[in-house]
Amino acid sequence: MGLRGVEAAPHPGPTPGAAADSSTRRRVIRSILQHGPSTAVELAERLGLTAAAIRRHTTALEEAGHLASREQRVYGARGRGRPARVFLLTDAGRQTFDMAYDTLAIQALDYLDRRLGPGAVADFAEEVLAPVGARFAELEATPDRVDRLVEAFNDTGYVAALLPAPHGRQLCQFHCPVAHVARAHPEICIAETRVIARLLGTHVQRLATIAQGDEVCTTHLPRPLQPTDERKPS
Repeated sequence: MGLRGVEAAPHPGPTPGAAADSSTRRRVIRSILQHGPSTAVELAERLGLTAAAIRRHTTALEEAGHLASREQRVYGARGRGRPARVFLLTDAGRQTFDMAYDTLAIQALDYLDRRLGPGAVADFAEEVLAPVGARFAELEATPDRVDRLVEAFNDTGYVAALLPAPHGRQLCQFHCPVAHVARAHPEICIAETRVIARLLGTHVQRLATIAQGDEVCTTHLPRPLQPTDERKPS
């Protein structure tokens, strides 16, 4: 028998508490995206929450498949007690920030590769990175070329930072908007390394990439930069 004449109850929208939780969990994901694998204490300090509140949200994000956790790596002598756990993003967690149509992009690059050869994919990758070079040129007033590069990457969708390292510095990119595409076509990562070297005017070494399963894209930059540092990039 039908329910004619009986109005269906309206579907309840999200409660204020659920909306707040969703917003906080997105802040947790963004914080890990920007700063790399993090402990609950580190997240609590950045976000102004208690460690207990952070653990409630990280548990929910792990259950949703957006986060994974592992023991924190300890370098040098280890203190007493078990190492803290660090939380890192899974592919699903990164996809909450990915707006690209990855499948279509991979199919398009596969087509280019078949019809024109791998050189065409490399040329296309250089075109994709053109906004980084354009933004780099706009920041000419910034005297340190490495600082300009970090800002150019941040302004074009790559969450980048500069960290100290023995014999130089490391350019760390905590987010890659085309990671899944680059996994299928590593020419994109190779082209990005060439662009970094060209803009800085020096040899650089790619140490890790998100596309190949690493947590952060990492590029070693020598310090001081080579003498070609004073020339404008071609």
